[in-house]
Amino acid sequence: MDTMTALRAHTRGGPEQLVVEAAPVPRPGHGEALVAVHAAAITFTELRWDESWTTRDGTDRTPVIPSHEFAGMVADLGPGVHGVRVGDPVYGLIDFDRDGAAAAYTVVPADQLAHMPRSVSYVDAAALPLAALTAWQALVDHAELQAGETLLVHGGTGGVGVYGVQLGRILGATVIATGRGEGVQFVRDLGASRFIDVSTEAFDQTIHDVDVVFDTVGGSTLDRSYGVLRAGGRLVTVVAPPSKELADAHGVTAMFFIVRPDRDDLDRLAGYVDAGQLKPVVARTFHLADGRSAYESASLPRRPGKTVIVVDADS
Repeated sequence: MDTMTALRAHTRGGPEQLVVEAAPVPRPGHGEALVAVHAAAITFTELRWDESWTTRDGTDRTPVIPSHEFAGMVADLGPGVHGVRVGDPVYGLIDFDRDGAAAAYTVVPADQLAHMPRSVSYVDAAALPLAALTAWQALVDHAELQAGETLLVHGGTGGVGVYGVQLGRILGATVIATGRGEGVQFVRDLGASRFIDVSTEAFDQTIHDVDVVFDTVGGSTLDRSYGVLRAGGRLVTVVAPPSKELADAHGVTAMFFIVRPDRDDLDRLAGYVDAGQLKPVVARTFHLADGRSAYESASLPRRPGKTVIVVDADS
């Protein structure tokens, strides 16, 4: 097969630039795998990032295929591949300066692929890689969250926040989450001991001495978070670099990071899923033919979890 169906943009912009069309099937090079995509989750802000449109040296690489977390089956292998075989169900995160997975096929460095959880569907598995990896790396690699500590997760009903809540519980922390009121019972069921409805309650007026803040919201929420930490506490944000001045003034450590693909982390997360400890959370699904609508749905009322494009109808 030489062509496939793909969601692509030929000009930099928002969802209005996305079209479903025939595109060349990519070929795996050395150390790469060709994956038949069954489902791909989206990040609403990815179309605003330089990395989504250019190579690492800044060269334009349109037309581009978006959606960088996926689940599917290995269809072919380039030379020098170890750890996966043709026919393996896999999931993973694609670097944002490469074409994504809103297509029938995608090519991924094989060492970034992990075997997907056995107990869930391709659609559920696709909702995990970016969001759950972000939460895991924030809490484990950067915040070094310890059992018995108190964790505050901002945006506890969001695509990343739902995994911050669950992984905080798995790691033995007491979890407090912020969000909108309609998500209260859902987030409690995920493992939060307390939910703060930010539409009716100011979190920085009611909680204090938190060990770790995991921020997925930014803006004034981030600015008001330094004061709820105990002296020596840690703040991790994935929105924008934090203020060193505010961190120093409050005697806390604040850090920003960008998630990275990691097979070992994905294997660990799959284990939690198959053990029934970690639940994939899907907000909405769209078929590939409606991929543009998936990105446009950012303007709709948000449900907890990730929005997923279904590429294979049997997923």
